[in-house]
Amino acid sequence: MDTFSIAIEVGDAQATRYERFEALVDTGATNTVILATALRRLGVSPYRTSTFELADGNRMELEVGRTWVKVNGVREFTQVVFGPDNIDPILGAVTLEEMGLVVDPVHKRLVLVNKLLKSQARSVSKPPGIAKPAPAVDECRC
Repeated sequence: MDTFSIAIEVGDAQATRYERFEALVDTGATNTVILATALRRLGVSPYRTSTFELADGNRMELEVGRTWVKVNGVREFTQVVFGPDNIDPILGAVTLEEMGLVVDPVHKRLVLVNKLLKSQARSVSKPPGIAKPAPAVDECRC
């Protein structure tokens, strides 16, 4: 699959201040990666470190935090990796899934889809007061 970049906004933990970035859409990357200097400037604090495997097979320990990320108006409080200065921002698989976005590789865009609550073992009856499901697919013009 060819890659493509889109504009995203990354905010502070209170969702009051955002910065815009061009991020590579990468379903092969687990998490969203933003420059550590930018995350610190926004006041995002790391809460742990994790080991990440790079494309060349090397491993790297990086700090991880949580903050708001917006993609074309869809907003999610998500895990972000404090990236080194030599890496471009990446919009990773976890954030895409949390937002209900999937990659359309033919048109190089993101598509908004319904999230799933399915079980192979049993069906769940709909509790009273639950609205009808949303349409199956809606385009996210990212």
